[in-house]
Amino acid sequence: MEIKVLGPGCAKCKTTYAVIEKVIKEKNLDVTLIKVDDIMEMINYNILSTPAVVIDDEVKTKGYVPSEKEVKELLGV
Repeated sequence: MEIKVLGPGCAKCKTTYAVIEKVIKEKNLDVTLIKVDDIMEMINYNILSTPAVVIDDEVKTKGYVPSEKEVKELLGV
């Protein structure tokens, strides 16, 4: 599984990355977590607000920081 956090590096983007990273470590998941701050790559996902969470090339959330509970639901754990 591949998870991308899309965002320019704002506080919400960093928090989103940290929440997802915590869940991955806590549940010992085999996941590749990538931070994407390249505007051209973000445009490819057609998002207008960040942070956005993309799981296996599908946009799952955008414009807010997901809770740990929501991340766990998105990951199925």
